[in-house]
Amino acid sequence: MSNLPDSQPANEAKPLRLRDALRQARIEAADRIGVVVELRDAEVARLEILNEALDPLFAEIPPRVEMFDRGISQGDTPRLWIDMVAHVAMGRDKRMYRLVQDTRFGRVVMAESHDVTTVVKAVTDYIARRMIEREHALLSAPLPTTSPAQRRSRFWPFVLGMTVGAATLFGVALLVAARGY
Repeated sequence: MSNLPDSQPANEAKPLRLRDALRQARIEAADRIGVVVELRDAEVARLEILNEALDPLFAEIPPRVEMFDRGISQGDTPRLWIDMVAHVAMGRDKRMYRLVQDTRFGRVVMAESHDVTTVVKAVTDYIARRMIEREHALLSAPLPTTSPAQRRSRFWPFVLGMTVGAATLFGVALLVAARGY
């Protein structure tokens, strides 16, 4: 005789256990997802606090300086972007702010702190350095200018090319007409 209870046939015993295990696994996965979503929401909330603390700094940036584009991206790792290469992300403990700059040699951590005012100071220093770099780049790069002599030097080769091309076409037309094709 079978060791299974009389109330359950042999072919139904395994699916019930698997079904219960799947149900339990789904509940556990939903709980983990809920925790991850709560952690991400907490990260975004902390970044929004920092973003509000940066409002006075960004209000001081002259309107003609368009190199800073601040905003919070909500991906797997929420980030507060300062410009194209620098952002603030939360550390592993989800309470530490980390100011990071992407360079051609990898990411460089410029500041880490639990304190919002410390990170605001680090962002302020970063923005000041970037604005000075911009000024130096604008001063050292001369604007391209074309003199009338340079413009004329482009005109005559064009005229010569057009004349030679027209004469060649005329010569080919005479040759074809003379041969009688």
